[in-house]
Amino acid sequence: QVQLVESGGGLVQTGGSLRLSCVASGRTFSRYAMGWFRQAPGKEREFVAAISWIATSTAYADSVKGRFTISRDNAKNTLYLQMNSLKPEDTAVYYCAATEGAGPYIVLRTRPGYEDWGRGTQVTVSS
Repeated sequence: QVQLVESGGGLVQTGGSLRLSCVASGRTFSRYAMGWFRQAPGKEREFVAAISWIATSTAYADSVKGRFTISRDNAKNTLYLQMNSLKPEDTAVYYCAATEGAGPYIVLRTRPGYEDWGRGTQVTVSS
Protein backbone atom coordinates (compact mmCIF):
# COMPACT_ATOMS: atom_id res chain seq x y z
CA GLN A 1 0.00 0.00 0.00
CA VAL A 2 1.14 3.55 -0.74
CA GLN A 3 0.07 6.72 1.03
CA LEU A 4 -0.91 9.63 -1.21
CA VAL A 5 -1.19 13.31 -0.29
CA GLU A 6 -2.47 15.87 -2.78
CA SER A 7 -1.79 19.60 -2.72
CA GLY A 8 -1.97 22.63 -4.96
CA GLY A 9 -5.70 23.16 -5.17
CA GLY A 10 -7.33 26.53 -4.69
CA LEU A 11 -9.53 29.23 -6.14
CA VAL A 12 -8.74 30.50 -9.62
CA GLN A 13 -10.55 32.55 -12.25
CA THR A 14 -11.71 31.18 -15.57
CA GLY A 15 -8.74 30.85 -17.90
CA GLY A 16 -6.27 30.53 -15.05
CA SER A 17 -3.87 27.75 -14.20
CA LEU A 18 -3.09 25.49 -11.27
CA ARG A 19 -0.56 22.74 -10.69
CA LEU A 20 -1.58 19.86 -8.48
CA SER A 21 0.95 17.63 -6.78
CA CYS A 22 0.60 14.21 -5.20
CA VAL A 23 3.39 12.93 -2.98
CA ALA A 24 3.57 9.18 -2.44
CA SER A 25 5.18 7.32 0.42
CA GLY A 26 5.42 3.78 1.69
CA ARG A 27 6.36 1.76 -1.36
CA THR A 28 8.33 1.94 -4.58
CA PHE A 29 6.58 4.80 -6.35
CA SER A 30 8.32 4.17 -9.65
CA ARG A 31 6.45 0.85 -10.06
CA TYR A 32 3.00 2.39 -9.64
CA ALA A 33 0.61 3.33 -12.42
CA MET A 34 -0.91 6.66 -11.37
CA GLY A 35 -4.00 8.67 -12.15
CA TRP A 36 -6.03 11.74 -11.35
CA PHE A 37 -9.78 11.68 -10.83
CA ARG A 38 -12.22 14.38 -9.82
CA GLN A 39 -15.61 14.60 -8.17
CA ALA A 40 -17.96 17.56 -8.40
CA PRO A 41 -20.84 18.01 -5.92
CA GLY A 42 -23.66 15.59 -6.68
CA LYS A 43 -21.70 13.79 -9.39
CA GLU A 44 -19.79 10.56 -9.72
CA ARG A 45 -16.01 10.52 -9.42
CA GLU A 46 -14.64 10.69 -12.95
CA PHE A 47 -11.39 9.98 -14.70
CA VAL A 48 -9.17 12.95 -15.57
CA ALA A 49 -5.73 11.65 -16.55
CA ALA A 50 -3.42 8.67 -16.11
CA ILE A 51 0.25 7.85 -16.57
CA SER A 52 2.17 4.62 -16.73
CA TRP A 53 5.05 3.94 -14.36
CA ILE A 54 7.56 4.18 -17.19
CA ALA A 55 5.91 7.58 -17.85
CA THR A 56 5.91 7.22 -21.61
CA SER A 57 2.19 6.45 -21.78
CA THR A 58 -0.52 8.94 -20.81
CA ALA A 59 -4.27 9.19 -21.21
CA TYR A 60 -6.76 12.02 -20.75
CA ALA A 61 -10.48 12.51 -20.51
CA ASP A 62 -11.83 14.26 -23.58
CA SER A 63 -12.99 17.16 -21.42
CA VAL A 64 -9.43 18.05 -20.38
CA LYS A 65 -7.41 16.99 -23.41
CA GLY A 66 -5.19 19.82 -24.62
CA ARG A 67 -5.58 21.76 -21.36
CA PHE A 68 -4.25 19.40 -18.68
CA THR A 69 -0.89 17.61 -18.55
CA ILE A 70 -0.05 14.70 -16.27
CA SER A 71 3.57 13.99 -15.37
CA ARG A 72 5.62 12.30 -12.69
CA ASP A 73 9.03 12.59 -11.08
CA ASN A 74 9.94 9.15 -9.77
CA ALA A 75 13.02 10.51 -8.01
CA LYS A 76 10.76 12.77 -5.93
CA ASN A 77 7.91 10.25 -5.56
CA THR A 78 5.60 12.91 -6.95
CA LEU A 79 2.79 12.98 -9.48
CA TYR A 80 1.69 16.27 -11.08
CA LEU A 81 -1.30 17.64 -12.92
CA GLN A 82 -0.74 20.91 -14.74
CA MET A 83 -4.13 22.49 -15.42
CA ASN A 84 -4.38 25.37 -17.89
CA SER A 85 -7.30 27.28 -19.38
CA LEU A 86 -9.45 26.31 -16.45
CA LYS A 87 -13.23 26.45 -16.75
CA PRO A 88 -15.97 26.58 -14.11
CA GLU A 89 -16.89 22.99 -15.00
CA ASP A 90 -13.44 21.91 -13.80
CA THR A 91 -14.52 22.76 -10.25
CA ALA A 92 -14.25 19.59 -8.17
CA VAL A 93 -12.25 17.74 -5.56
CA TYR A 94 -9.26 16.20 -7.33
CA TYR A 95 -7.96 12.83 -6.19
CA CYS A 96 -4.68 11.10 -6.83
CA ALA A 97 -4.76 7.32 -7.28
CA ALA A 98 -2.15 4.58 -7.54
CA THR A 99 -1.92 0.92 -8.31
CA GLU A 100 0.92 -1.58 -8.33
CA GLY A 101 1.26 -4.53 -10.64
CA ALA A 102 0.23 -3.00 -13.94
CA GLY A 103 2.66 -3.33 -16.81
CA PRO A 104 5.22 -0.56 -17.29
CA TYR A 105 3.37 1.03 -20.20
CA ILE A 106 -0.18 0.52 -18.93
CA VAL A 107 -2.48 3.47 -18.22
CA LEU A 108 -5.65 2.88 -16.22
CA ARG A 109 -8.80 4.93 -16.90
CA THR A 110 -11.25 3.36 -14.47
CA ARG A 111 -11.67 3.65 -10.71
CA PRO A 112 -11.63 -0.11 -9.98
CA GLY A 113 -8.17 -0.29 -11.48
CA TYR A 114 -6.69 1.68 -8.59
CA GLU A 115 -5.87 0.34 -5.15
CA ASP A 116 -4.82 3.45 -3.25
CA TRP A 117 -6.34 6.92 -3.08
CA GLY A 118 -5.50 10.26 -1.57
CA ARG A 119 -7.96 12.43 0.33
CA GLY A 120 -8.26 15.02 -2.42
CA THR A 121 -7.65 18.71 -2.97
CA GLN A 122 -10.35 21.24 -3.83
CA VAL A 123 -10.18 23.15 -7.10
CA THR A 124 -12.66 25.97 -7.61
CA VAL A 125 -12.85 27.94 -10.84
CA SER A 126 -14.86 31.14 -10.69
CA SER A 127 -16.66 32.55 -13.72
